[in-house]
Amino acid sequence: MDIAGKVVVVTGGASGIGEALCRRFTSEGARAVVVADINEPAAKAVADDINGMGILCDITKEDDIIRLVRFTEETYGTIDLFCSNAGIVAIGGVECPNDQWQRIWEINVLAHVLVGRAVIPGMIERGGGAIMITASAAGLLSQIGSLPYSVTKHAAVGLAENLSITYGDQGIKVFALCPQAVRTAMIATETGGPAGGVAAVDGLMEPEQVAEAVIEGLKREEFLILPHAEVKTYMQRKTADYDRWLQGMRRLQARYMAGGPLKK
Repeated sequence: MDIAGKVVVVTGGASGIGEALCRRFTSEGARAVVVADINEPAAKAVADDINGMGILCDITKEDDIIRLVRFTEETYGTIDLFCSNAGIVAIGGVECPNDQWQRIWEINVLAHVLVGRAVIPGMIERGGGAIMITASAAGLLSQIGSLPYSVTKHAAVGLAENLSITYGDQGIKVFALCPQAVRTAMIATETGGPAGGVAAVDGLMEPEQVAEAVIEGLKREEFLILPHAEVKTYMQRKTADYDRWLQGMRRLQARYMAGGPLKK
């Protein structure tokens, strides 16, 4: 998939990976980039920089997502690529309170469902389109220190898989973006410290590097977009011997908790 000439929507587009995607899509020659974010002033600031369109959107509200999709389709005639990118983290395990579980579920999983519900019918009617869900390597492996994040990102990957299976023969391309640690405002919260913690076992990646990986992944039209190439190896180890992989993850967790070196 070539971005040149395409109409692209990015949720969570005002900062981090989303902002980097908006800027890169513009530099790749997108016809229009719609920057959607719950922080409307920041969305409009990014949009002004790239000659795009900044839109207020709370992705937990279905009416907001429907309004975003309708506005884009009415303004530009189509949506070629919808990047369902916004996400949050919650630190802890089973002890995390119900309100945190509910909020992360609504943002990291249900929002993707609402996006699919709003955008897929029009894409099918127009003969095709693409959806990219920003999940995480945590959705393929796990996230030490954050059970809610790991669970919801696994669900996001599964959701993307099922969308691809269900709609792939109707012209809908689906991509799952699964990076490890990326230098964003969320990283300190996500990993427990500015150094990136256990998620940065292979180093912190800049958002612009993730955007580069996305451009290459879209061109290859591969379902999984893995900015950190090591993740594929870890997945292979996991499926080859699940119990051994779990033991290795426990050792990694012990080193993390003890403050020792994390390199696998």
